Amino acid sequence: MGDVPTDLLTALLEGPWSLALMSLLVIGDAFFVVVPGEVAVTALGALAVTTGSPPLWAVVVCAAVAATIGDACCYVIGRSVGTERWRWMRTVRVQRALAWARRRVDGGMATVLFTARFVPFARLAINLVAGASRIPPPRYLALVSLAATGWALYQAVVGAAVAVILPGGPLVSVPVSIALAVGLGVLIDLCVRRHRG
Repeated sequence: MGDVPTDLLTALLEGPWSLALMSLLVIGDAFFVVVPGEVAVTALGALAVTTGSPPLWAVVVCAAVAATIGDACCYVIGRSVGTERWRWMRTVRVQRALAWARRRVDGGMATVLFTARFVPFARLAINLVAGASRIPPPRYLALVSLAATGWALYQAVVGAAVAVILPGGPLVSVPVSIALAVGLGVLIDLCVRRHRG
């Protein structure tokens, strides 16, 4: 009886759709900060170590490709419609974030893309502004691909490290790695807010 929850969790996460679902969550995370893209990558990183499926390299590759696609879609929106066309773009909070993003993009594109990849709302603003600023697509895609790969590797390794350190299989490592990913996200958000203040 005790193995049923573990077997069910493993079956759900090891299935052929786990990488596809994770990729969709990562793409959605580029637009909606409530979508748990980071959590999905970290959880599959833990699962890769505890069960061997999906392989850790596949988690990293799929997450990196999905993150690049999501960020590039935001870039295309910024390039084609700008940053003021829709009402949600004109709200005070979004305009403040976009103004912050413009200052950061002017200060150094590579640094800001790598940093913003770890801060959900900043990531959206930076990618919209990069598109609206007409940064050349080849340069943008090269930088955002590197940033997405670094982010995917980091998230997957956090989950894998938890799985290596904690005994108990996926029933222990997956929830702990999710809690750690959420905690790291909260910590990064707090640091960003403090730095802005």
